[in-house]
Amino acid sequence: MGIAERKNREKQALRERILAAARHIVMREGFAALSMRKIAEAIEYSPAALYLHFASRDEIARALCEEGYAQLLQTFEPLAGIADPAERLKGMGRAYVAFGVAHRETYRLIFMEDPSYTGAALGAKASAAVSGPSVGSEAQTRAQAEQPGTEDDPGAAALQFMISALDELKAAGRLAASVDPRVWADAFWATLHGIVALHLTCPVFPSAPLDTVVGIAMDTWLGAGGVAADADPVGIASSNANGAVSRRKRTGAAGAQSSSQDNAQVKGQGEAQAEAQSEVQDGPGAEPAATRRRATKKAR
Repeated sequence: MGIAERKNREKQALRERILAAARHIVMREGFAALSMRKIAEAIEYSPAALYLHFASRDEIARALCEEGYAQLLQTFEPLAGIADPAERLKGMGRAYVAFGVAHRETYRLIFMEDPSYTGAALGAKASAAVSGPSVGSEAQTRAQAEQPGTEDDPGAAALQFMISALDELKAAGRLAASVDPRVWADAFWATLHGIVALHLTCPVFPSAPLDTVVGIAMDTWLGAGGVAADADPVGIASSNANGAVSRRKRTGAAGAQSSSQDNAQVKGQGEAQAEAQSEVQDGPGAEPAATRRRATKKAR
């Protein structure tokens, strides 16, 4: 072994020791406790030695996020063998939540600490794909996922896992042709993240066993027996339509009631004004005008 090769190996070994110590601190004490000095003490090096490998604590955090996200993706690999795409997506949802619960501090660091950490985990191509326009998204997403080097881009790999399953559902007529797979994937991911984030931060969530909550969420999105061809997974369209109809009905009823009240008020005001005019013309003791009108009608 040459001198240069030995130095490279030693450098890589020290880098791995730094990351291992940082990972241990984060998992045991949380990210707020992580510092260059504490890492140096853990590996028995001077803090200056760490700066030869990492420019800052943030750089170490980004490296940990990359590792953590790669670990999350590994939990999806066994799911590729599930033939039914809907069941494959359900399996992905359960695996995602299970990872977040089992690796709390790693999940927090990747998705709940700093956007730059999340970007480092997902990769540049995935960030561009998620933030890009939705016009022509199905073809655009597929093209981005097939770009050279995508297989090494963790974010694009996770997105493509969902897109492929959704394409299969559409091809089989089990998902509406109007569904945009990338938007669907974004919303599905948001549901999973919401479950994990609430579990990690909210002491009263969930009110039922977590597996039950996850199962209901998966069935809501994908159905207990798969998805139908005209499926509206989140029910947004029908909900908005029903809401609009209800609002129109309420508005119409309120308008009709208001109109009736206004007409009655105008009629009452007219009669009162007529009585006042009669009293002025005929004197205070005269028979009321309304009484004279009723008498005239009876005579006719």
